[in-house]
Amino acid sequence: QVQLVESGGGLVQPGGSLRLSCAASGVTLDYYAIGWFRQAPGKEREGVSCISARDGRLVYADSVKGRFTISRDNAKNTVYLQMDSLKPEDTAVYYCAAEDNYYCSGADVTPGVLTEFEFWGQGTQVTVSS
Repeated sequence: QVQLVESGGGLVQPGGSLRLSCAASGVTLDYYAIGWFRQAPGKEREGVSCISARDGRLVYADSVKGRFTISRDNAKNTVYLQMDSLKPEDTAVYYCAAEDNYYCSGADVTPGVLTEFEFWGQGTQVTVSS
């Protein structure tokens, strides 16, 4: 079974940057699509970004386009989410999730659409506040 561990969260001021990491163990992560999701208190989980298996299509939610960048380092079996120009509304617990041989689409970052990602990490807290 795939095991994922997120790291890199923390407290940052508006306009600052963070880089989240999603490290996989026991599998070759290149064979999986990786999605980044976030959930704020009292709100539903929402898709943020997705990178397809074998570096296929990349997708971003409209709310983060131009500010967030998803990437994969196959040598380290890790997927990253670079977050720049952070806003208070980005505050949430961020989760990574994996799906075998999956090709990302806009549905993965569309509010209200149920995700089909099977494996999930434990989450990392991101707080954007002055």
